[in-house]
Amino acid sequence: MGLKRTDEFRQDAVRIALTSGLTRKQVADDRGVGMSTLNKWIAAHRDTDVVS
Repeated sequence: MGLKRTDEFRQDAVRIALTSGLTRKQVADDRGVGMSTLNKWIAAHRDTDVVS
């Protein structure tokens, strides 16, 4: 249970969540991850430059 996602996968999901105009729920569903997981990734990547 619980797949290990690559950093690139996480950063891509965060970038999509923050820039696409989709809801976080839509992004989480599209990427096959839970909402809490996506929210953790977003919180962890706040100080990085994944949006550029």
